[in-house]
Amino acid sequence: MENIIVAAILVLIIGSIIIYLIKAKKRGETCIGCPYSKKCGGRCKTK
Repeated sequence: MENIIVAAILVLIIGSIIIYLIKAKKRGETCIGCPYSKKCGGRCKTK
């Protein structure tokens, strides 16, 4: 039973990450996670 709960939580977390990435790409963000993602044009070289 514990394994099912852990697996369900992992699926929920991974699913929400995938949904966030899809929505961010639809908004036009090229470098997801970059604070300047809509302004830089996809040439982010953050280190």
